[in-house]
Amino acid sequence: MPSWKEPVGPKGKNVYLRRRLLVLAGVVALAVAIVLIIVRPGSSGGAAGVREVEVPDDLVEVEQQDQSQTAEDEDPDQIDACAPGRLVVTPITDSGSYGPEDLPLLSLSIENTGDEECSADLGTAGMIFEITSGSDQIWRSTDCQQNPDHRVVILKPGTPLETEGIPWDRTRSGPDTCDAEREPVVGGGASYHLRATAAGVQSGGTAQFQLY
Repeated sequence: MPSWKEPVGPKGKNVYLRRRLLVLAGVVALAVAIVLIIVRPGSSGGAAGVREVEVPDDLVEVEQQDQSQTAEDEDPDQIDACAPGRLVVTPITDSGSYGPEDLPLLSLSIENTGDEECSADLGTAGMIFEITSGSDQIWRSTDCQQNPDHRVVILKPGTPLETEGIPWDRTRSGPDTCDAEREPVVGGGASYHLRATAAGVQSGGTAQFQLY
């Protein structure tokens, strides 16, 4: 079963402030090294005459706030569970058609459409990929699933999360096919539909694709 991709986007202000702190720390270290080289032990000059390097207050305050906020934000127990009506699940395939030797990659995205962040169990225990053709149930990811897990994830409003793609071997599945050779499905332009479920929420539509 797939893992979740990291959200991609511009880095927050705190990331750039941390970088400034790292640069400032390098400047302080360089100043101390120069003092140690120039001022000999027992010299009357001492280090008191060297101007103190000051750390901007905004960096200190933001860093302290960020540390406390991060600790709180990363604790799923402090975040309310997502109401099913706030979650939108979308099935995804990496292409709309596949040649005879191509394996479709199946994935899904889930989005919190509410105004506040919430938590959801996005482990593989509650994740299902289903492939159908018309009324024919072709394949289900949970038919021979092993070691399903539970993973509580915090979903920020309007920030979809997407799973890594998993390949479908273009065969039929069933609970009785785990240790048997599976029947390959029909190609030649046949149409198939992918439906996905995550956190107990099923996708409203399907992703259609063709096999050749």
